[in-house]
Amino acid sequence: MSRLTDYLDSIRARDPAPHSRWEVLTYPGVWALGWHRLAHRLYRARWYLAARIVNHWSRMTTAIDIHPGATIGRNFFIDHGFVVIGETAEIGDDVTIYQCVTLGGTSPDNGIAGKRHPTIADGAIIGSGAQVLGPITVGPRARVGANAVVTRDVPAGAVMVGIPARPTMVEGGAAPAPRFVPYGTPCCDGFDPQVQKVEALRCELEAMRQRLDALTGETEQERDRA
Repeated sequence: MSRLTDYLDSIRARDPAPHSRWEVLTYPGVWALGWHRLAHRLYRARWYLAARIVNHWSRMTTAIDIHPGATIGRNFFIDHGFVVIGETAEIGDDVTIYQCVTLGGTSPDNGIAGKRHPTIADGAIIGSGAQVLGPITVGPRARVGANAVVTRDVPAGAVMVGIPARPTMVEGGAAPAPRFVPYGTPCCDGFDPQVQKVEALRCELEAMRQRLDALTGETEQERDRA
């Protein structure tokens, strides 16, 4: 019961909607995780058909499809539903995933036999509609914005947006540990993908201006010498 209450409290810390622990127990993500715990035990015991039956029941009742082979840590929270998690996916502790997310698989191309799905490290947040594909790693406390498509490793603490996903101004270990951000998407203009694109163009223009000034200075020096 202590572990259950800790789990429910961890969800309330990330979602202000429920008014009690009992209300959290009605969440489809909670039930999907519960059914997955059972299916995963059957899967590890090589009762594959029984594991698939439990998985099928869970998918029908919660609209969340977690393959029995997926490995999931503590305090995992799926907010809403319509999530797909593949067989070789690995999810750490305190991970939050929003609706319509896919942790999908591709053919392994990095020499790790059998590993086709992502690894999501502790404290990561995957925003609604995001697609995280292949045997990649999303680092600790990283945030994947809504509708992003991630096909490469994500540094710890990075904020990823766009298609394909790219890190925004807050990246890697340079920034302090971020607070919890709903949907993994900071709600300010500074993190808008279009604003980021304009900022990148400004940086390129400034670099070109500096280079032009340097070339102009060299030309003037050559003239003075002549």
